[in-house]
Amino acid sequence: MKKALYFDEESELLQDEIPQSNHCRIKISFNLDFDIGQSYVTSKIEDRDGNIRKLNIQPGTKGIKLQSDLIRVKNKDADLPSHVYVQTTLKDGKTLVRKLPIIGTSDWLLIFDEDLFLLAVKDQYEEIEILG
Repeated sequence: MKKALYFDEESELLQDEIPQSNHCRIKISFNLDFDIGQSYVTSKIEDRDGNIRKLNIQPGTKGIKLQSDLIRVKNKDADLPSHVYVQTTLKDGKTLVRKLPIIGTSDWLLIFDEDLFLLAVKDQYEEIEILG
């Protein structure tokens, strides 16, 4: 059996923490097409109802602001887990996993993580999964 490849040690350690799909309160996955700005990348994402949403990834203190319309949060910030796992497979086949604290909700889906930002700028992944 082939051993999984990870982007870094953090990804390998976090892989075992990711909750099983049926235990997740938040579970979203989407394809990305990045537009690169000065200090951020954006992507339009389409939800299951065909609505266009926006994702912004930028460096900074690790965290995520969820878009309440995208995850269907009825009562803002209620019943949210304290963190989510963001996972993607890079073009070289390695898996990147990050554990990001939820720092609130926003009009956009905002992800603050240096590695996800730099790899997006280099066009190293095309989809992302958020579980929590």
